[in-house]
Amino acid sequence: MTYDNDLVKKALVSLVIETTLLEIGKETYDKVVRDLHKKYHCYLPDCYDHPEYLNEILKDLYGNAHNVVIEKINKQLEEFSYHNSISHFVKILNQ
Repeated sequence: MTYDNDLVKKALVSLVIETTLLEIGKETYDKVVRDLHKKYHCYLPDCYDHPEYLNEILKDLYGNAHNVVIEKINKQLEEFSYHNSISHFVKILNQ
């Protein structure tokens, strides 16, 4: 059952990232997805296992303003932070 549980958390994190980026704008979403694939050969769900990829892409695109996007993601995941894997994701994303 752990595997299924991880898939659910991965889907949750992916959905939160996607909706946060789309709230900012479709262009932002498209840029992040494109750059993730171009630089790391991965997609949004892969950010669950590699939050540093998302952090790096957001820094590249927005400089210090990337913190605004990260804060929005943190806020959405706050109620799930009691899960170690989500807490770990948020911790790495914030570095």
